[in-house]
Amino acid sequence: MQSTEVRLVSRPKGEPQPSDFALETVEVREPADGEVVVKNLWMSVDPYMRGRMNDAKSYVPPFRLGEVMDGGAVGEVVASGSDSHAVGDLVLHGMGWREVAVGPAKAFRLVERVERPSWYLGVLGMPGLTAYAGLYRVAAFQPGETVFVSGAAGAVGSLVGQLAVLKGGTAIGSAGTPDKVAWLRELGFATAFDYHDGPVAQSLRAAAPDGIDVYFDNVGGEHLEAAIGSLKVHGRAAICGMIAAYNATEPPAAPRNLMQVVGKRLRLEGLLVGDHDDLTPEFRREVGAALGDGRLQARETVVEGIGNAVEAFRGLLRGDNTGKMVVQLS
Repeated sequence: MQSTEVRLVSRPKGEPQPSDFALETVEVREPADGEVVVKNLWMSVDPYMRGRMNDAKSYVPPFRLGEVMDGGAVGEVVASGSDSHAVGDLVLHGMGWREVAVGPAKAFRLVERVERPSWYLGVLGMPGLTAYAGLYRVAAFQPGETVFVSGAAGAVGSLVGQLAVLKGGTAIGSAGTPDKVAWLRELGFATAFDYHDGPVAQSLRAAAPDGIDVYFDNVGGEHLEAAIGSLKVHGRAAICGMIAAYNATEPPAAPRNLMQVVGKRLRLEGLLVGDHDDLTPEFRREVGAALGDGRLQARETVVEGIGNAVEAFRGLLRGDNTGKMVVQLS
């Protein structure tokens, strides 16, 4: 068996270019005792991966030049040297960016068959838990509150808004195209706007003239500044990501109104999903049930083939996706 893999060969300056990556086809070895061979069916591309392409200390080590990158993937066991994993088992793991993965069985989590296995990379996986933990635990959302979500048409943001509505809240979202704005309204967002239509602060004030209680930040920059301006006294913000700055070569100009954090006694808290793994059973149970009976929707943008994985990632950073961006490998 052979496997095509994606390697990082140079560190991007600004927007990642195809020349920063290389495809290589390798022979797949047999599993040793306690190991499995997994044929990947789906792999994930996620915004946090852009930070790992820089040679900078962070909460997760950078990708190493010349080596295969890694990330979320779902696959089937095709050979096993372990009593815990049988051929045909469906597994969730962190050895994406390749067609076939080989490693210790303990690195491959057994998961149940669901309608779409790719959901384990989105609504039932890391992005879903990020939304669930960020809204309910970090931002301490309460029924009746108003939540503003930036990047609301993405994998995390679209679920945050729906979860707020499910618990009796009001969701406001920003997105980058009219089609995405229309989809957010279909999901139950009370109001959504295209951030290209004018200053974000102005659009947010029009959408929430009485202010917001919670901000879920996926974008940073101008969106964060606008949210600080609209947050009520004792408002909370869960800072999940700042995709507006991921390809930036200069520090962002905004936010310029941080003094309001003091006057309004705001709480801005960073969010790393790994800190909230204990919520996984509860999250999977609640979100899975809501997904099953139609109270939650999950949309995917699907790109075919390992050879198009880099372009899928570049498209993610441009905002080409609606919902979760995934690459179908088999």
